[in-house]
Amino acid sequence: MYNLDMNIIQEFDTIAAIATPLGTGGVGVIRISGNESFDIAEKIFKGKPLEAGKISHGWIEDNGTKIDEVIVLSFKNPNSYTGEDVIEIQCHGGVNVVRNILDLVLKNGARMAERGEFTKRAFLNKKMDLSQAEAVADLIHAKTQNFAIQSAKNLSGVLYRKVNEIRGKIFNSLSLIIAAIDFPEDVNEPSYDLLISQFEETVKEVDSVLACAKSSDILRQGIKVAIVGKPNVGKSSLFNKLLNAKRAIVTDIAGTTRDVLKETLDMDVAVTLIDTAGIRNTDDVGQVEGIGIEFSKQSAEEADLILFVYDAKSGLNKEDEEIYNLIKDKKHLIIANKCDLTDDRTDKNAIYISTLTNEGLDDLREKIKNIVCDFSAEETEFITNKRQTDCLIKCRDSLTKALDAAKSQELQDLISIDLKSALLFLNELTGEVITDEILNNIFDHFCIGK
Repeated sequence: MYNLDMNIIQEFDTIAAIATPLGTGGVGVIRISGNESFDIAEKIFKGKPLEAGKISHGWIEDNGTKIDEVIVLSFKNPNSYTGEDVIEIQCHGGVNVVRNILDLVLKNGARMAERGEFTKRAFLNKKMDLSQAEAVADLIHAKTQNFAIQSAKNLSGVLYRKVNEIRGKIFNSLSLIIAAIDFPEDVNEPSYDLLISQFEETVKEVDSVLACAKSSDILRQGIKVAIVGKPNVGKSSLFNKLLNAKRAIVTDIAGTTRDVLKETLDMDVAVTLIDTAGIRNTDDVGQVEGIGIEFSKQSAEEADLILFVYDAKSGLNKEDEEIYNLIKDKKHLIIANKCDLTDDRTDKNAIYISTLTNEGLDDLREKIKNIVCDFSAEETEFITNKRQTDCLIKCRDSLTKALDAAKSQELQDLISIDLKSALLFLNELTGEVITDEILNNIFDHFCIGK
């Protein structure tokens, strides 16, 4: 278990990795971190001597052979991302160029970095707390602009400062009790009314963060929207229109879609749009289509929103009604497609559209977006992940026990046990106290080079 009460620079070997995506591009970055960073860079860099806080221009060479013309950024500990000596080599962005330079760095004394090891070192060296480190991963993997902005707030320390504020209030209450226990002749016990008031206020503060948990999950995971209906009503055409791309195969033959297709849309929340196989009696279809139909039913069951599609020209029939009965208890929109083939608009519950003429599609998009926004309409002042939410719930449980004990006027040294427990869970959230297993699990989800 790590206990990071001391603000010291951890000692590790020197690591290196490519910090930019592999591929053709303007710039590629190789990052080196550790005590040997400057020594390794100076072995392969020919140009102006490296100086912390300054940019150096020159060439990377291997035994006199020029590899690439580069710019080198030098950082001296603790004034770097990791809190260690850091060198960043900016080269041209070709795959072979960055790999050649990385290989040269490794050959001269560095080892390949593990997943998330640069950010892990930043955490261990007290450059950021664990909530900020997790925000780095959220920022990198954000599927929407909105979630990227919210993740940046955590990276700036919004959640950390709030947790510290809560921690301060708990510590203040605990200090009053401990002082009376340790110095009974000089310090009076705090009144139970005071403790009750303090505990209730602190519970409210924890609740204010937990209130954002549901919206946090939606912003992080997004919502699933499944397009459901019988064969040949235009589900795949609608899928393509909503994506503005020809992603699904569209024909006049019933049962064209045999599998589940998924794509993501940015509607402030990440929307996973799911095109499903047409649902019909599996006795009348082949084995492959039958499997697709079962997948369709499963997708409908798991979806947060269902777009139920039927043929406006044919109207609702028994097959449509059977499918509708499967999804009617879930949040859904009823869509009458192919409205260009009929003047009938008698179904007041339906949104009439035509994927051929685009009639009604803007109205449908607006209704989908409104429902999507309703999913995340709760507070988003604080963004938490499951681990952080669990820590807050456990903290609240301990505070609630302390509150109940204060109301029952139990011995205050017993109340202090619950307060210490609440502090422990907050320390786990920010990483002041953390196990190897939890720490490794967090950084294993990072990419190499971050």
